[in-house]
Amino acid sequence: DMEKVKSETSTAVKVEVEDNQMKLQIGDQIFIATLADNSSAAALKEILEAGPITIDMRDYGNMEKVGSLGTDLPRNDMQITTEPGDLILYQGNAFVIYYAPNSWSFTRIGKINDVTQKELKDALGSGDVRVTLSMN
Repeated sequence: DMEKVKSETSTAVKVEVEDNQMKLQIGDQIFIATLADNSSAAALKEILEAGPITIDMRDYGNMEKVGSLGTDLPRNDMQITTEPGDLILYQGNAFVIYYAPNSWSFTRIGKINDVTQKELKDALGSGDVRVTLSMN
């Protein structure tokens, strides 16, 4: 609501995250993702309600960043061809951010909103990256 925005004197930008959304901090950039409607995304959301989680991710195949969630989530695997911005659960315990297409059987967790492949690749960089997931 615009009135609230105008009265905001602080320089920090408050990102409002809706119930079905998750925040990803990649470097100093914040992205918002819309979560999938499945038990995997619901389980991740439950974990994040206790606080943010940080994942050390490595590049794989010039198409994705992948890192361990440190816990197993329910799997809802199906054959998917990924698009840039897709957030995927691989084998129930690896969190994957795709920036290029891949076809495989895995679980869709969500998708980063309004991001181009270039913006995503620039944020993720070419090597290892640390990503923090949070609900607010």
